[in-house]
Amino acid sequence: MDKRKLTASVIMVAALILLLVITLWPKEEEPATGFTAYRIIAHAMGGINGHTYTNTLDAFVANYEQGSRLFETDLLLTTDNKLIARHEWTGNMSKLLGQLDVLPAAKQGTVLSYNEVMDSPILELYSPLDIDKIMDLMIAYPDAYIVTDTKEHDPELVTRQFRLIVEAAKRKDPSLLERIVPQIYSRDMLDVVNKVYAFPEVIYTLYQSQDSDEQVLAFVKDTGVEITMPVTRASKSFVRKLKRAGARVYVHTLNDEQEITKLSRMGVDGFYTDFVSEDDLDGIRGLR
Repeated sequence: MDKRKLTASVIMVAALILLLVITLWPKEEEPATGFTAYRIIAHAMGGINGHTYTNTLDAFVANYEQGSRLFETDLLLTTDNKLIARHEWTGNMSKLLGQLDVLPAAKQGTVLSYNEVMDSPILELYSPLDIDKIMDLMIAYPDAYIVTDTKEHDPELVTRQFRLIVEAAKRKDPSLLERIVPQIYSRDMLDVVNKVYAFPEVIYTLYQSQDSDEQVLAFVKDTGVEITMPVTRASKSFVRKLKRAGARVYVHTLNDEQEITKLSRMGVDGFYTDFVSEDDLDGIRGLR
């Protein structure tokens, strides 16, 4: 074989080897973007100064400044059918929010009107939120996402709540709807929400669900929803199967860094938490 043919053969072999390396070499995963780029969901807008369940503007801002971008907020209907941020209508919640002296005794543990909610400071200094103020926050913080916790199961009430959410977003900026992530409490609720608006991301929360693991897995495969569940349901096997079915998997509500590390190693993608921020995760050793 002459020198030119030998050179050509060497070049051809080298090219084939390079092609095989490029084809077979493990590809790096594309970096996550948008909602999936974050692992922390700030529970009830996140804790503030040791307080939980405030659902306040102040809690949102404090946790945003610590790197959190996903914010779960509780949303309830008032007596005059306005949507406000509050976890529940109980006397214990009034106590937790420091409102026993703000609200009359007759109003403790009852559904309040819009004005009664908005005119009652939380823990004397924090500002309550309604759905319009939440939309204002989303405009002011354009990389923040809201995860809804609307509580209701009755289709009529669910429809009313999500109409108010969609109407508020459209009044401000329709693109905000792309950063709202509904939580659903049953498989049937997805159809109810979709009839109002087909949100790009939906989380199915299992804390009240009677569905078997197999039913949840089939639902994930059919619909593409994400999943959140209590720690007690997050077995290694179930988490692995959910991820194979295509779901991101979250657990709630965690404030212990060791437990977060354990569940992360199990394959859990994200965590609802009061006091662990997105920035805090950078300092936790052993996270997956």
